[in-house]
Amino acid sequence: MINRIDQTRPNAPDLAFPGPYSVGVRTIDLVNPDQIDVMASTDRIRRHDRPLRVELWYPAQADTGRRAPYQSLLRDGHVPVALHGAALRDAARVESAFPLVILSHGYPGNRLLLAHFGEKLASHGYVVASIDHTDSTYGDMGAFASTLVNRPLDCEFVRQALAGLADIETFAIIGYSMGGYGALVSAGAAIVPEVLTVEDAPPPGLLERYLDPSVSPALKAIIPIGPWGRQDGLWTAKGLARIRVPMLVMGGSVDDISGYAAGIRLIFTEAANAPRHLLTFVNAGHNAAAAHPAPLEAWEPSPHQNFHPFEHYADPVWDTLAMNNIAQHFALAFLDRHLKGQTDRDAWLDGSFKGFAPGTTHGLTFESLPPA
Repeated sequence: MINRIDQTRPNAPDLAFPGPYSVGVRTIDLVNPDQIDVMASTDRIRRHDRPLRVELWYPAQADTGRRAPYQSLLRDGHVPVALHGAALRDAARVESAFPLVILSHGYPGNRLLLAHFGEKLASHGYVVASIDHTDSTYGDMGAFASTLVNRPLDCEFVRQALAGLADIETFAIIGYSMGGYGALVSAGAAIVPEVLTVEDAPPPGLLERYLDPSVSPALKAIIPIGPWGRQDGLWTAKGLARIRVPMLVMGGSVDDISGYAAGIRLIFTEAANAPRHLLTFVNAGHNAAAAHPAPLEAWEPSPHQNFHPFEHYADPVWDTLAMNNIAQHFALAFLDRHLKGQTDRDAWLDGSFKGFAPGTTHGLTFESLPPA
């Protein structure tokens, strides 16, 4: 058996199936010069060249490229894991300006945790860039303060760096957990001043920019999945009301990390000036929809962490592949609507579960609210 990230269940919703394009993938190493390095003690900062490894999926010319597994790490940061998908390494690009989608993993995570989104969306005509956020990956997890500061900065730097490979003036962010935090800040969610002095806060002068965050006019949509922050009071309704960017929030109704009633659902209701949707996986936890299925290596305990690696990927109730496919379906409909202007996708986002086979919507709710 091998670890696959590209599967589609036979009873998956319609838009979860691969699209008309072959998919290519390449790994790009970027360096953001003069970036912020928050030291582990959070008592000093320095400017430095910040490396960012990016996995890039794109519509490819048929019969080009080579088949090769993705080389990843287990959640414990030690065990190597090979993941297999449909994308062909270094395949020739289809020369067209496809919209850009940036994937932003959790804390910790890596650029391959949401790889199932990368392959599926690229097959439907998107360029998808997934970032290894330095200080936040399985292999280099550092100070939490670095994640607070650098998530929005990383996404914007990568967007600009991909000029010539995608339409960087039309992009979206899909962010999981801390990636969801970064997506919300990128969309304008203003943090409360009290965050500047909490225990894990970075030194003065770094988070202040997010009291009044700037929003790129190129950002057309965000998909926060299990977004972290509201449950700890990082935002108030006033700060979330600054968001104008269309938003599709996904989460589990028993998420014990980001909170559902006091976190995810409040983000949905309090972002009052944005057109928005909320997809809820009833009785799912924090792993709802985001991570690829648990690799075989995760089924064994690890001496390098104090919980079972399987718990990082799997949900106690829901099948991971089923959640992945449902998330892919709604993500494609939402992105087609707001990045490509396909107004016919509104019928897929009205709560009627268009495209689902009979009996496959149990345990799902889909809600929408217009901007105030």
